Amino acid sequence: MDDQWLFRHARNVHSQKGEDGIIEKILEVLGTKQGWCVEFGAWDGEYLSNTYNLIANHGFSAVLIEGSAERVGVMTERFRANAKVIPVHAFVGFTPDDGLDKILAATPIPSDFDVLSIDIDGNDYHAWKAVSRYRPKLVVIEFNPTIPSAVEFVQPADMSINQGSSLLSLSLLAKEKGYELIAATEFNGFFVPNEYFSLFGIKDNSVHAIRPNENLVTYIFNGFDGTVFVRGYGKLGWHGVPYRESRMQLIPRLLRGFPDTQGKAMKRIAKYYRSIKKRI
Repeated sequence: MDDQWLFRHARNVHSQKGEDGIIEKILEVLGTKQGWCVEFGAWDGEYLSNTYNLIANHGFSAVLIEGSAERVGVMTERFRANAKVIPVHAFVGFTPDDGLDKILAATPIPSDFDVLSIDIDGNDYHAWKAVSRYRPKLVVIEFNPTIPSAVEFVQPADMSINQGSSLLSLSLLAKEKGYELIAATEFNGFFVPNEYFSLFGIKDNSVHAIRPNENLVTYIFNGFDGTVFVRGYGKLGWHGVPYRESRMQLIPRLLRGFPDTQGKAMKRIAKYYRSIKKRI
């Protein structure tokens, strides 16, 4: 069994990158046929949802949290005939006043509910970190797919910022909270509590071993002569604007060269130019 075996079960019902199929398989391994799920931001309860399949096809009860009043209105109408779904109009933050703990406390959901899906385009890390009263059996959380697997990055805890965090940073947070990484899609990591990890037969659950691809990662590196190169995806993930190598050069072409091969005069000029750039 390879360590990415769960990714082979990727399948979309209403999810974006195969999350529905992976969630179904994880719940099968956990022995969960029906239970409770939570999703925020839930959009309209169906669009690119990681929980709609559980609600519509597996009889799950749900708390669906969304910050847009218009979308909550659509969601409320969609589930009007389903008393097992609780729509909530709220922005989930990371303080005692607006965190998930306080929002869920007003609902009948158990503390060890089954699935938590976090997708708020930025503060996902901080929103999960703030959860202490509840310990879901599966956490599905969005990461920034433009960040390489080896990089730790956490955006500031600021509701006005939308940058996202790396899968590595989320994995380290998970370990602090007693969870382990078991699967990933292009946008989401999947985590279960330590006590269930052995059920999945995964030997290496490092980000490098679990993440299926880095299709949206851009790499920036330099040649020995100081030329800057851009490879990989090569553009801003949500804006489509390309990185231009010509605009990223830090040293003029005339001064580029491996320092040991430059003549004395050019070496002095290049050294002086570099010293100025370092001070700027």
